Amino acid sequence: MRTLFPFIGYRDGELFIEKLLVKKIGKEMGTPLYIYSKKAFEYWYKEFDSAFSDVERVTAFAVKSCSNISVLRLLGSMGAGADTVSAGEIFRAITAGISPNKIVFAGIGKRADEMAYALSCNILIFNIESESELYLLNRVAERIGKVANISVRVNPDVNPKTHPYISTGLRTSKFGIEYEKAFDVYMKAKELKWIEPVGVHFHIGSQILDISPFEEATSKIADLVKVLRDKGLSISYFDAGGGLGINYKPEEPYPQTESLAKKIVPYVKSLDCKLITEPGRRISGNSGLLLTSLLFIKENEEKKFYIVDAGMNDCMRPALYQAYHHIVSSVEKERTEKVDVVGPVCETGDIFAKDRDIGVSNEGDYLAILSAGAYGFTMSSNYNSRLRPAEVLVSGNTYTVIRDRDTFGDLIKGEKIIDIG
Repeated sequence: MRTLFPFIGYRDGELFIEKLLVKKIGKEMGTPLYIYSKKAFEYWYKEFDSAFSDVERVTAFAVKSCSNISVLRLLGSMGAGADTVSAGEIFRAITAGISPNKIVFAGIGKRADEMAYALSCNILIFNIESESELYLLNRVAERIGKVANISVRVNPDVNPKTHPYISTGLRTSKFGIEYEKAFDVYMKAKELKWIEPVGVHFHIGSQILDISPFEEATSKIADLVKVLRDKGLSISYFDAGGGLGINYKPEEPYPQTESLAKKIVPYVKSLDCKLITEPGRRISGNSGLLLTSLLFIKENEEKKFYIVDAGMNDCMRPALYQAYHHIVSSVEKERTEKVDVVGPVCETGDIFAKDRDIGVSNEGDYLAILSAGAYGFTMSSNYNSRLRPAEVLVSGNTYTVIRDRDTFGDLIKGEKIIDIG
């Protein structure tokens, strides 16, 4: 088998995911279609979580990366917690069976009703991102009669060397509280009756391929923990965020989780803290693909286009920030040709690949958009009134539908036709 990513590759010239022929799944389920590998999820979760085995920890999977409740159920059964950014994600995690005492609630725009819901669920911790949020949470907690455990998301002003749209730890970012102001926020939190500061949190970005910014951020936040403890705060959780990157090209290297752990664990052990991590893409990214059919081949003097039935509404990343996804045919090709792979959505930006060497294909062939397990279906929409894809989970030589394809009825669910008489 010529492996592209773990459990995804070619066997006898045909693309397989685990023991199943991708083409067979496409014929039975139709396209566009998200296909995930159970073994890949297990592999990547173990690869990440085991690297931090020297410390007590909560590996809180970033629900925003892949939020299907069957996926969450699988990861939860392996011990994963959940990093959430909305009441809806908390609902998904709890519905999937993830324990509330392993759920972290992050995000800069939490509403009062979301705070109340999270408190009623007895989640582990809130990551606070502004003073206003702190005071609102205190009022909500008082109304409900439950103390809220918090961390402050501290912005360490560290350059993660990633795409600016997914860089979150710089001084100019909308996320977090400036490092220089964090101490004062903690002192104010200490005085609030319904707030209990129990942790610190940082998150410097996503798809980070250079480990060094993590160490710089960890060192700065560790210094803050010492200062806070000197002032009487019982800081017991050290949340080192997420962001460890993956390889979007099969042949490219990617950072090893063990290397990240070597940078973070010594600080956490010296502080005697429990570690919280928030991996998302690292676990889900290369655990799935988006299968699409080649509808038409169109050529002009400048370009050759492969027009496929998946669009930017199904997989937003390439249109949103020109993200690279490796694209292969379901059948290995001896020759390639330079094409643009484009979708059917009525937007010029509906492009999956520009001037890409793709195996010479024919109309009706299947193409697989790889590394689509993260921020694929979760960012999908019904734009152009297109039906969102089904999702299936492969296990060995069988697959299970874990989300049905949208129907026309789903498109207008909740809408009402007014009486214009």
